[in-house]
Amino acid sequence: MTFLDILRTAVFALRGNWMRSALTSLGVIIGIAAVIVMVSVGQGTQQEIDKLVSGLGSQRLDISPGSGRGAGGVRMSSSSFFTLSEGDVEAIRNEIPEVQYVAGALRGNTQVVYAENNASTSWQGVQPDWFAINDWKIAEGEGLQPQDYSGAAKNVVIGETVRRTLFGNDSGIGQTIRLGRVPFTVVGTLAPKGQGGFGQDQDEIVMVPLETGRRRLLGAMGLPPSAVMQIALTVGDARDLAYAQAEVESLLRQRHRIRPGEDDDFRVRNISEIVATRTATTNLMSKLLGAVATICLVIGGIGIMNIMLVSVTERIREIGLRMAVGAGPSDVRRQFLAEAMLISLIGGVIGIAIGVVGALLVGRFSDLPVALNGQVVGLAATFSIVTGLFFGYYPARKASQLDPIEALRQQ
Repeated sequence: MTFLDILRTAVFALRGNWMRSALTSLGVIIGIAAVIVMVSVGQGTQQEIDKLVSGLGSQRLDISPGSGRGAGGVRMSSSSFFTLSEGDVEAIRNEIPEVQYVAGALRGNTQVVYAENNASTSWQGVQPDWFAINDWKIAEGEGLQPQDYSGAAKNVVIGETVRRTLFGNDSGIGQTIRLGRVPFTVVGTLAPKGQGGFGQDQDEIVMVPLETGRRRLLGAMGLPPSAVMQIALTVGDARDLAYAQAEVESLLRQRHRIRPGEDDDFRVRNISEIVATRTATTNLMSKLLGAVATICLVIGGIGIMNIMLVSVTERIREIGLRMAVGAGPSDVRRQFLAEAMLISLIGGVIGIAIGVVGALLVGRFSDLPVALNGQVVGLAATFSIVTGLFFGYYPARKASQLDPIEALRQQ
């Protein structure tokens, strides 16, 4: 029998009981659709993590105030006082050569107003290296200059979202805006970054010199002189990150006069460790989703095997007649294997269509990131072929091993 003869016979056999064939392919349809949707979600999540890595930097450390030590050994919360200072920033810069950039920062929330336009946004008081550490680029204007930092100038750099809210299509350079009740001059706009790895709008921000933020925007808080809320640094070589972290911790313990056995009054956060943990969690979830999709395919394959075994039982006399007129065991085996693969392929095509539409709907109507590509579709098509071949082989082999004489005796 030629390939076309086998295919024609398989199609004719399936059409004879099309409802049963359709229900049999349902398991494959669900399995293939699940593979596409779940793998697309997993890849989309991985891309979000890659974006997070590029945004935060794999060579970065963040230092924040930790639990302090009050009088009589009573612990105080980090919000009750500030344990980091600009002196710590300078000490890290001067005493740890592996550090490439280091900067302290203050932050808060404020209402920013221009004419009749206003927006509620966050502000950061920063030192010069803060822009390089966080990969902020100036889109328009000159940005903050050295004299702005030393003179506590009332100059501000605004993010793209704030610029668009206040000025529409204009850059706003040279315009005066109010942060709370304090007037500031816009000297630059930041290049847009879009949504961050945690879903926040990174462009909804304004930046002022550190000392300006301390005097003009946090005056009522009564901060200690030169206090900062956060220190961020990067190293020139990622291989030096662990060493630099140990050196920073040792230096700050020395500067803060923390005796052996006492807890640190600061916390050092390694961004690469956080990203690695999140990546491991995502990989675990992707494997779990893949396992669920695989189970769906196995169930669909078992359904195909079951129906094909039933079909062999029902068509024993037909098989005997084919062998009696010259069909060999290989012809019978190829015929039933073709029927199983045809069921699987039809289910695979329908499953691919449903999976692609489903993935697009998930990306459109949910917060889950989705990355749909041709490799996912090719993987699903391969799965459908393998499913039909694997689960259809046993029934086809059983049919080919029937004795023609015994088969003809069946009623």
